[in-house]
Amino acid sequence: MTTHQRSDHIEPFDPARERSADEEPAAGTGRRRDLLAAAAGAVLVATAAGVGWVIQEGDGSLQVHWPPLLASWDPHLGPGTPAAIAVAVAVIAYGPRVAGRLPWRRLLLGCWVSSVAWILSLALIEGWYRGVARRLTTKHEYLRVIDRFDDIGAALRGFTDHIVIGPPGNWPAHVAGHPPGATLTFVGLDRIGLGGGAWAGLWCIVVGGSAAAAVMVALRALTGEHLARRAAPFLVLAPFAVWTGTSADGYFAAVAAWCVALTALAATRTVRFPAAAALGAGALFGFTCYLSYGLTLFVVLPAVVLVLARTLRPAVPFVLGALIAPVAFTLAGFDWWEAYHRLVERYYQGAGGVRPYSYWVWANFACTTLAAGLATVAGLRRAAAAAPGAVRALPSGATTAVQRLALLTLAAVLALLVADLSGMSKAETERIWQPFVVWLMPAAALLPDPGRRGWLAVQAAVALLVNHLLWTGW
Repeated sequence: MTTHQRSDHIEPFDPARERSADEEPAAGTGRRRDLLAAAAGAVLVATAAGVGWVIQEGDGSLQVHWPPLLASWDPHLGPGTPAAIAVAVAVIAYGPRVAGRLPWRRLLLGCWVSSVAWILSLALIEGWYRGVARRLTTKHEYLRVIDRFDDIGAALRGFTDHIVIGPPGNWPAHVAGHPPGATLTFVGLDRIGLGGGAWAGLWCIVVGGSAAAAVMVALRALTGEHLARRAAPFLVLAPFAVWTGTSADGYFAAVAAWCVALTALAATRTVRFPAAAALGAGALFGFTCYLSYGLTLFVVLPAVVLVLARTLRPAVPFVLGALIAPVAFTLAGFDWWEAYHRLVERYYQGAGGVRPYSYWVWANFACTTLAAGLATVAGLRRAAAAAPGAVRALPSGATTAVQRLALLTLAAVLALLVADLSGMSKAETERIWQPFVVWLMPAAALLPDPGRRGWLAVQAAVALLVNHLLWTGW
C-alpha cells in the first residue's frame, strides 16, 4: 500500500517542478479525435431535438416544449448580457494564464468568485426578478411551503403524508420530489431573517459557485496541482451554470462536491486532521442524501477516491459522519424509505408516468451534453482512452495523474448511467444531474494547450446561446 506524506505547509506552486510528462497532454496527439467526439456530441443533441420535436408534436408525451431541454423558445437580451459576455471573454483570454500562476489559495477564491459571477450574470439575463428573485417562489418550488413549517417537528412527522397526489395539501412538485433537507434549508434562511426568493436565489448561486473550488481541492489532492489548475477555467465557464442560477440543484452539487473534496484530503492525508475531514465528508454525504433521493448514487465518488488513494483509513469516520443526518431526521419522525416509495408513486402520477423511457434513456445524455459542454465531451474521450491503462495500474498503485483524473471523471459517468437506466430520470437532467456533471468537467484538463481557448469559447457559447434563446424551466 502506498503512503501519502502529510503536508501541513504548502509551498508556492512551481509549474516547472509540478508538471511531469504524464500530466501534460501531447499537443499533436488526438486532436482530430477530440473534434470527432465533440461533433458526435453535437449530433446527439441535434438528433434528440429532431426526434423529440416529432414525438412532442405528435402526442405531447415528452412533456417539454423544446426537447430535449425543459425550455421554451424565447430569444431575448437582458441586463446580465453584457456582464455574462464580459466574464466569458475575461476567462477565455486570461483564465489559463492566471490559473497557472496565481498562488493556490487565491486561485481557489478566484475560481469561486468567478464562478459566482458567471452564474449570476447568466441568471440576470432574465432580469433580477424573473431570473433570481422569482425562481424559487413559483408554484412548484420550496418557498411555497415555508409557512407550513412553523412547527418543524410536526411537518417532518407528517411529511410523507403529503407526497402523493390525492390527499388534501399535497406538496408542490419539488418539495414532494426531495427529502425535507432541501426545504429545511430555506426554512432556516427564513428563520434567520433571509426569507424570500431573492435571498434563496442568492444562496443557491453563491453556494453553488463554490463547487468549482471544491472540485479543484479534490483534484489537487488526488492528481496534483498542475491538472487542477488546468481544469480551473473549464470549471468556471461550465455551461450548466445556466441552471445553477435557476434552481436548488447547484446548491446540492456544492454540498456533494465538498464531500468529495474532504474525502480526498482525508484519504491523501494532505490536511492537518484527516479523521476530522473524513467525519465532515461523511456528514455532508449523509445530508446530501436528504437533499435529493437520487444523490445516494453519489457514494460512487468518495468510494473511488479511496480506491485511488489506496486506503480505507477514512472509511470509519466517514460512515460515522454519514449517520448523523439519517439518525437526526429519523428521530424527528421522517422515514426516508417510506418517503422514497411514495415519491416513486408520485413520479408516475405526473410527467414521469407519461414521458417515454425509450426516448429519454438516450436523450437524457443530450441534455447532459448541453450542460457539460462539447469541451467536456472531448475531454471524456481522452479519459476513456486512458481508462484501460488506469485499471491495469490500479493493483500496483502505479497510476499516473492523468489516469487518476480519468477514473474520477468516469466514476461520475457510471453514476449517471445507473441513474439513467433506473427510469427515475426522464428529462430535466440538465438541472437534476448537476452534482454529477460537475465531476465531468475536469476531463477538459486533458485537452492539449493549443486550442484550449477555443474550447473555452465553445463552452461559453453553449451557455450564452441557451440562456439568450430559451426560457429554461424551473
